[in-house]
Amino acid sequence: MDPGPTHKVETKVGAKRRHRDRHRAMASKASTPPYPSAAKISDSLCYSQYSASLKCLEEYGSDKSKCQEHFDIYKECKKKEREARLERNRNRSFF
Repeated sequence: MDPGPTHKVETKVGAKRRHRDRHRAMASKASTPPYPSAAKISDSLCYSQYSASLKCLEEYGSDKSKCQEHFDIYKECKKKEREARLERNRNRSFF
């Protein structure tokens, strides 16, 4: 009995599924990085400053001048966060 082309299609689909499942398993087992991810703003070390800035804007509407202190604190935090990330990257040698 020749399974015909259907068998080959199922084999390719099965291989893709196995590859996908293996990739997902590896991703879930991956260790967490030694530093927090800032891919999302909620993961940022500056999230509280970010939230305070938004809360101030909500409170004072479009009068941004009343929130300048919050903006400055957030900006300084992001600057420090960026400097720390750059330093970590400089210290990580791949060669």
